Amino acid sequence: MNLPSKPATTVSRRFSVAPMMDWTDRHCRYFLRQLSRHTLLYTEMVTTGALLHGEAARFLRHDECEHPLALQLGGSVPAELAACARLGEAAGYDEINLNVGCPSDRVQNNMIGACLMGHPQLVAECVKAMRDAVGVEVTVKHRIGINGRDSYAELCDFVGQVREAGCRSFTVHARIAILEGLSPKQNREVPPLRYDIAAQLKRDFPDLEIILNGGIKTLDECREHLRTFDGVMLGREAYHNPYLLAQVDQQLFASDATPISRAQALRNMRPYIERHIAEGGAMHHVTRHVLGLGQGFPGARRFRQLLSVDIHKAAQPLALLDQAIGLLEGH
Repeated sequence: MNLPSKPATTVSRRFSVAPMMDWTDRHCRYFLRQLSRHTLLYTEMVTTGALLHGEAARFLRHDECEHPLALQLGGSVPAELAACARLGEAAGYDEINLNVGCPSDRVQNNMIGACLMGHPQLVAECVKAMRDAVGVEVTVKHRIGINGRDSYAELCDFVGQVREAGCRSFTVHARIAILEGLSPKQNREVPPLRYDIAAQLKRDFPDLEIILNGGIKTLDECREHLRTFDGVMLGREAYHNPYLLAQVDQQLFASDATPISRAQALRNMRPYIERHIAEGGAMHHVTRHVLGLGQGFPGARRFRQLLSVDIHKAAQPLALLDQAIGLLEGH
């Protein structure tokens, strides 16, 4: 198979924050970027239907400071994915990622997400169509299997076929997905983590970039996993405990910059929030993503109350924000 040549990517996937529905919107990503310059950020999954038949500009909107930034697509029709990849590249995204890991019933019914692990040839066709359409890297995020197709041989068959289509970077959520009977939340917790399976995949496909995802909570764990894998991806821990990202550049990217304080990170958000309000938005659209800053210090509970309860009855929300920033000073 003759594959189109690709420019060398400048995106580092050494550390990334996972795409998370309802969470990693543009406001969340703008906030996370205040904490880490080098972390690769992902959009929420955007379906091909939303881009092709909805308001593409709204779904693709982002701030320049969010880079490095990847667009995650959900779909299974090669031509539609190719068209959406082109839209993503034109909008400036640094990477296009295909979701082959989401286990929800809603996406299964549309042949999106983890159910595609049962159709490796189709995934390969999707990847090839996207690679033919764009110059940025096309990557895949997937599980180690699905119920009924959870052997290591079947995982290797999946990765092998997608590799033949030209994909060189795979983010592996080290759990199977159980497609009937478990909710998406249960699918993040019930199937056991199998880091050993993901590690075997890296040994058997040494030419591929293998990024580990699933259950990682600390930077110490990240460093340990980076001895085996090419990168690590954090999900819910990065959202619920975002200040962890303030140490990422120093600990994982050898930056000599001083980690930003909690107060300064939120202070940096103030002009952004002002602009959002001026455009007709509400402050809680943004500040709902910063609540995790309020952990482990006197006043943390009050901080969270200000930005989750009081905010909805505040006549002057920016004054409330300044009060919240004050609570973070020195922590």
